[in-house]
Amino acid sequence: EHAGAKPRRLSGGQAQRVALARALATRPRLLLLDEPLAALDARTRLEVRAQLRRHLAEFEAVAVLVTHDPLDAMVLADRLVVVEHGRIVQEGSPADIARRPRTDYIAQLVGLNLYRGEAAGHTVRLDAGPSITTTEELSGPAFVAFSPSAVTLFRDRPTGASARNLWRCEVAGLETHGDQIRADLTGELPLAADLTTVAAADL
Repeated sequence: EHAGAKPRRLSGGQAQRVALARALATRPRLLLLDEPLAALDARTRLEVRAQLRRHLAEFEAVAVLVTHDPLDAMVLADRLVVVEHGRIVQEGSPADIARRPRTDYIAQLVGLNLYRGEAAGHTVRLDAGPSITTTEELSGPAFVAFSPSAVTLFRDRPTGASARNLWRCEVAGLETHGDQIRADLTGELPLAADLTTVAAADL
């Protein structure tokens, strides 16, 4: 619908969508996308990401996407290469990287709580912080990872709870994360927890 518009009449988001369309229209053998969705508002970004995913799935050449947005990377890429401080720290499929992040930075990108420690039996004593009880029996250096959705918040210490791990924390901040609320927790074990909007309102 912007075919007849002058470039100066386009918003930043519209200009970015036109640039994407022009790049794809030439059927290139190599496509370099540098932050292709950065200038778009949240709703437009959702639509364009879905359209771009369909186009890239049909793309018969090589596409290289550079982005700081983990969701763009996870949705659009077949293979990820994660660069920290100018060097590659991990590469693989999005699913592999999400399941087995190798650094704190990657764990944060994919939305996991990740901790390093020394394991003995069902206990991992963290390098900084308390111990974590695990279901698996482990020995030696170990990583413990769990998603924010696996964390439950209570105002008071729960009685009769079946949870293996309980920590006293303070809510340092709340932000919308998709259709949930992500709580940034500090205290005995700094971590992230995901709440439904109803659960957040109740608390």
